[in-house]
Amino acid sequence: MLTVTDLRVGPVGPISLSIAPGERVGLIGDSGSGKSLTALAIMGLLPDHLQATGSIRFNGQELLGMRDRDLRKLPLAMVFQEPMTALDPLMKVPGFNRFPHQLSGGQRQRALIEMAMARHPKLLICDEPTTALDPFTQEEILSTIVDAADSEDTALLFISHDRDVVKRVCDRVVRIGELTAPDLTPPPMPTLGEPVIELKNVTKTYRGVTALDDVSLAVREGERLGIVGGSGSGKSTLLKLLTGLAEPTSGTVAVKKRVHMVFQDPKGSLNPRMPIWKIVAEGGGTREEAEAVLREVGIEGFERYPRDFSGGQRQRISLARAVVGKPEILLADEAVSALDATSRAQVLELLQRVTKDMTLVFVSHDIDVVRHLCPTVAVLQDGRLVDRGETSKVFSRYGTPTAATS
Repeated sequence: MLTVTDLRVGPVGPISLSIAPGERVGLIGDSGSGKSLTALAIMGLLPDHLQATGSIRFNGQELLGMRDRDLRKLPLAMVFQEPMTALDPLMKVPGFNRFPHQLSGGQRQRALIEMAMARHPKLLICDEPTTALDPFTQEEILSTIVDAADSEDTALLFISHDRDVVKRVCDRVVRIGELTAPDLTPPPMPTLGEPVIELKNVTKTYRGVTALDDVSLAVREGERLGIVGGSGSGKSTLLKLLTGLAEPTSGTVAVKKRVHMVFQDPKGSLNPRMPIWKIVAEGGGTREEAEAVLREVGIEGFERYPRDFSGGQRQRISLARAVVGKPEILLADEAVSALDATSRAQVLELLQRVTKDMTLVFVSHDIDVVRHLCPTVAVLQDGRLVDRGETSKVFSRYGTPTAATS
């Protein structure tokens, strides 16, 4: 049904793969290896500055060079990696009757899947559809995708950096490059100072929907605190309050040191009109300091723009911008969720180094990452703080690690 032969997009390629009707094929590889570019080339969505060569045939028709009008008539659909940028911010999402910014990451992703399947496609392309979702929501999304594909006899091209997810969903796997992940040593409990973040009886509501409910929390100087919880539990809202991007409906929030943040959606947080060295220098450094930090996180090509990088590479750029100014408090919202195994390990090792003399609040649905990075953890459920303490002791109380995020 689909045959990709010697596909080259800019510096990426050649890539070849085939998908039979109803088959589920996984595409894995490191950040920047061309996974997302392959999907965009199939859908005819490559940016103007990138040209594709080779061949992409769908049901006998050549897609490269096909007019957009004709391409849109084909039974093809795609679920994008970053749902916040794929949904119209001025339109309410059907089924939720709320705007995209009022939904959690998992709710936005479910909306995208429903929109894609409404076309009854013969081929569904999923580009990291479970990235940044907690394990419970991830299982729901995977089941939704598989059930929908089976019921419609839809072929699936499933792109991910997570081999385990791909193996559970797909009949076979096409690999671009090899993934390696050095082991991470769990951090020791640091010596803590006075509280530098204090929330007292904080409640935050959005048009009657309670995102945080009477939360009291103190973070001490030098602490590396993990925040875990299910999709929609209030994790991202908590970080917005700490950065001043939102005000509490009631209660008080006090942040007593200089703070920088790494956002969950790197594409939406990077200025598309600025070269990356300028974006990083905005964080409070010179050009030389910006380029040095970019090298440290494995990024070259300082005059290039965010559009020239993959999702995982853009997240590393976001991290570089956050740490270049040497903040005393670093907030990270799913900072490694979009990275492949190699990049994730590199960034986590970097975080361990740069936060040695810093306070870190690290939001994640990945229990293993939190266990290795954060000696202490807080658990949110339905907007309420339900547990707080040493990471090993807190997780042991839940029986299974994923229970803390369900």
